[in-house]
Amino acid sequence: MLKKIISTIRNNHPAPAAHAHCDGPCGIYDPASARIAAEAVLSMTKKLIALKEPAAGDKQAWLDYHNTFARFTAIKEEQAHIAKTELLVLWTDYFKPPHLEAHPNLHDTFWKAAKQCSEVKVKVDIEACEKLLKMIEEIHGIFWATKNRKVEWYTAA
Repeated sequence: MLKKIISTIRNNHPAPAAHAHCDGPCGIYDPASARIAAEAVLSMTKKLIALKEPAAGDKQAWLDYHNTFARFTAIKEEQAHIAKTELLVLWTDYFKPPHLEAHPNLHDTFWKAAKQCSEVKVKVDIEACEKLLKMIEEIHGIFWATKNRKVEWYTAA
């Protein structure tokens, strides 16, 4: 009985077709999340470089040192992965053929930025982290240009 009522309602009042140019509703995409993750990678890299080795023979200090080094490294790795994921989602879900026509370097820009996320994972290198941030800044510019908006680039540091 209930199925028949629901079927009658659906037949007499069909839902309109919905169309979207991206997987989610407009307004959910933003390269800021990749920037935030990349900034965390830079921060952890700086902390790793600044970490001082303890005196020889101080077992507890060495345990603490290795624990801190491992924690900073784990955070750096996790944030680099988050940055890569955010970039890949933006690249594959938001950008469409008209964007590529307007920005012919789009695919190469994203591909290189994703590769740079891997680069910062395998090194403890401030320059590599800063290069990633520059790449994300370029993506930020392209993204907001597709929306005909000027959104200033800024970093927390």
